[in-house]
Amino acid sequence: MMRNIKIVAFDADDTLWANEDLFRETEEKFFNLMQPYADKKKAKEELFATEVNNLPLYGYGIKTFMLSMIETALKLSGGKADTSVTEQIISAGRDMLNQPVKLLPGTLSVFKNLSERYKLVVATKGDLLDQERKLQKSGLTKYLHHIEIMSEKNTRGYKTLMQRLGVMPQEFLMVGNSLKSDIMPVVKLGARAVWIPYSLTWQHENVEADNIANGFIKMDKIADLLKIL
Repeated sequence: MMRNIKIVAFDADDTLWANEDLFRETEEKFFNLMQPYADKKKAKEELFATEVNNLPLYGYGIKTFMLSMIETALKLSGGKADTSVTEQIISAGRDMLNQPVKLLPGTLSVFKNLSERYKLVVATKGDLLDQERKLQKSGLTKYLHHIEIMSEKNTRGYKTLMQRLGVMPQEFLMVGNSLKSDIMPVVKLGARAVWIPYSLTWQHENVEADNIANGFIKMDKIADLLKIL
């Protein structure tokens, strides 16, 4: 299944380093801020709806998350939330942007090993500046052949990436934690995929594994890649 692979592409957030944990922690701070106006359930529902509605306008990432929290605060409070609420949301977002990058166990050794035999690529979505910053902090860039920061991870985006890299689908392997973004589009194109679930997943990325055709392997940790490559 893997004998023709030339490119091994990796998602970044929650595949190479922890990310969703920061969003969950910041969400809890936001829900506490909203206590005078709405309970946690209502605040969570409204925030998620706002985030999804804003994706076509702002894309993914921490800055979009900050804007969605501010917009949600105004909605829930009926415009009564004072400037201190906005200031606290912005401060929480800055804290997220300034967090150190913590590689998941086994990531560095996998990159060192595979870079000797394959061209390694990071194919991720999110805010351009933030993803570039995290990649630089990660120490992984020296092992990479190419970095692709995508506005959306769908079949069109992956097809364009493969064409840019000059490989056929059967020569391309995608590794990621999201069935929706990292696995489904790649499998549809006839490429290979490895799904490594993370302990936390944003609900917008949720999809049932049973809904995906064959063509991917599920693994528990990134180090398991060395068993098949």
